[in-house]
Parts: sequence; structure tokens; C-alpha cells
Amino acid sequence: MTHAELWERHKAVMPAWLALYYEEPIEIVQGSGRRVTDGEGNTYLDFFAGILTNAIGYDIAEISDAVREQLSSGIAHTSTVYLIRKQIELAEQIAELSGIPNAKVFFANSGTEANETALLLATQNRRSNQVLAMRNSYHGRAFGTVAITGNRGWSASSLSPVNVQYVQGAYRYRSPFRDLPDAEYIKVCVDDLRNVIETTTAGDVACMIAEPIQGVGGFSSPPDGLYAAFKEVLDEYGILFISDEVQTGWGRTGDHFWGIQAHGVVPDAMTFAKGLGNGFAIGGVVARGDLMDSVKANSLSTFGGNPISTSAAKATIDYLLDKDLQANAAKRGAQLVDGLRGISDEFPELGDVRGKGLMLAAELVKPDDNTPDAAATAKLQQETKNRGLLVGKGGLYGNVLRMAPPMTLTEDEAAEALEIIRDSFNTLR
Repeated sequence: MTHAELWERHKAVMPAWLALYYEEPIEIVQGSGRRVTDGEGNTYLDFFAGILTNAIGYDIAEISDAVREQLSSGIAHTSTVYLIRKQIELAEQIAELSGIPNAKVFFANSGTEANETALLLATQNRRSNQVLAMRNSYHGRAFGTVAITGNRGWSASSLSPVNVQYVQGAYRYRSPFRDLPDAEYIKVCVDDLRNVIETTTAGDVACMIAEPIQGVGGFSSPPDGLYAAFKEVLDEYGILFISDEVQTGWGRTGDHFWGIQAHGVVPDAMTFAKGLGNGFAIGGVVARGDLMDSVKANSLSTFGGNPISTSAAKATIDYLLDKDLQANAAKRGAQLVDGLRGISDEFPELGDVRGKGLMLAAELVKPDDNTPDAAATAKLQQETKNRGLLVGKGGLYGNVLRMAPPMTLTEDEAAEALEIIRDSFNTLR
């Protein structure tokens, strides 16, 4: 069956809002290392990794073996009403890695579920439904997480179970304060935060939730230290701080294991998902013990933290720690940033290069007035695919190429990707 035939079947039974990449969508049927092969036999270097989910790469023996061992027991699922050894072992490891005092962990199936859980904990703990979120943010597709998403392209409904106010600072490239030095930029954003709390809320806000690097928003981030300055204000009001580490966790940013550590902050809770399972569905929350225990009613997660996913996740964390993939993310990220900035010197259409580690973005603009150029972005994404490289797309205006390859990326593969990207930019002329 061709991709075109499969696409017709997809359109007949799948929602129209379930977007697909490329003029002619592809099916990925095989993978090894950092490369994947589609249903028509074309092979690509994968620089988006299932939206940052295949963090280690494809066909990793240590992870596959861990899953096979669990399957060989005959137990794929028991639910959280029973003890699950791998779940406990994984929770112990994440609690220690988090740096959060007296941490406890709850497992779900995705980042959306993780953020919904964090909202439940914070609003219950503070007895308030008021939430602060960042402009240009994305936190999931469920009722509560859509409500705290500060990006109109992903806000499917104006209805909301929470009262949300949005704060400046996370998307610097198009901020009205973009030209200020870091310290002044942080100051005006802190002033904005305080003003938002004092003028648009009742004061008893439950929490602020923020992505250290915004994912769907185009891998944008503020200067290091902004969230430390924010937390000083939040602490004055007793407002909890939640770091959404769904995309930034597990060493991907290179310099730190968690994205929020770049700001020198220990949050009250962190949410996680994506790369933890290297393709297996798992997400969760790690939080202060007293905050986690705020929920007094019974609750559970039928599939969250199941034996298969937690076996895969435990093997994934062990692999990335044993191989020091955080250090590799820093090295290969620096190589890619240097190369992308070299391309930006040649092509004024590349308005901004940003990100950390192996979480990088290229924002495309019209050179004459610096306005977003979504058409050029779509063309470049298609051209890189035609040359054997898969990259993501995002940003508030759909004009950002997102690059997040597996953290096992090699120096030669990074050089190969840069060459393809440069060749693709030549098609804009």
C-alpha cells in the first residue's frame, strides 16, 4: 500500500484536526540508531524523534531487552491497586534525581495527564482555581491543560475549569522587551508578573506553571535566572511553582538534567513524559510529599506506571546516565548551534537560532521586515525531508523549524544534518 492510499484511509476515519507533516504524509515503519525508514523504503536521519520522545534512538538493545524480560513474565499490566516493583524503583530514582525535598512520584500516560495531575494537586492544596501561565506556552490537549495553554493555535476551547492569567517573558525574540539586556529584561518581566497578580487575580493564586524552554511555542526561552526572580515573587504570595519538563527533562538541554536548573530553582513540582520511555507511553509528576498528598479522595491510574512502560523507562534512564548522554547533548548541541548560526550569516531568512543542547530551533522570517514566514518554513521542512532529514515545525506563527534528535547523535550525523539544512536553504533563492 502506498502512502497516498494510507492517507486516504486516514482522512476517512481520523479527525480533521489531527495534523500530519508534509505535502504527502509518510508512515515510519522501521528504525535503527538515529535513522528511520518509511513505508516506501526511504531512509531519513531523524531530527524530531517522535516529538522528542525517542530520546535514546531506535532499536536500543538494553531497552528492548528490559521490555522483553517483563513480557516473558506474562504480566503486561496489573494496575496501581497492586504493588509494581519497576514502578517503585523508577519512582525512587526520579525522586532522587529531582532534587525536590521529600519527593513523591505519580505516574500517568502522557504529558497532558501529568499536567492535569499537577493542576489538581496545586488547586487542591491552595484551595484556589487561579493559575498563572506563560504567553506562547503549551501544556496539553485536555480540558484543563488547553485552558492554561497560551498559544491560540492550540487553544481548542475558551471554556475552562481554571481562571488563568498569562505572564510575559518566555518568548523573547518577539517580546516588546527583546532589546533590553538580560538583567533589565528580567526586571520588567518580574514587574509584569507582580502587576498581573495584583490587578487581575484575587491574590490567592494556586500556582504558576512554566516550560523552561517552550516546546510547541518554538523552543523559545527567557534569559537564565528569570524563573528564580519569578519564584521570589511567587513565594511572597505562597504561590506554588510547577516546572513543565515534558520536553526539557532527562538531560536534553545539555547543561542540566532538568531545564529549570538553568534558573537555579527547585520547583514545588515537575511534570515529565516524552523521552522518559523512549517511545513507550509514560508521564508523571514529581512533587513535594505534602503537595502530592494534598488529594484526600481515592484515585489511581489504570495504565499509568504499568510494568511494561516502567521497565522501558527504568532502562532508558539507566542508559542515558551510564552513557552520559547529557554531556553528548551539550557537545552535539554546540556543534549544531555553531553550524546554524553560520547558515544564518548566509541567509537572512534565518532570523533567530535558539535553544539548548539537543533542543534547537530556527525561526524563519521575511528579511525585509522580519515578519514570520510560515510559507518558507513549510518549504524548508519539505526540502529537508526530500534530502533525507526529518525536522519538526512549530512556533506561534508556524514559522519555526524544531530540531530535537536522539541524544545519542554522533558528530558525523550532526554535520550531515547541517549540510542538508544549508542545501535546503539554497532552495529559497
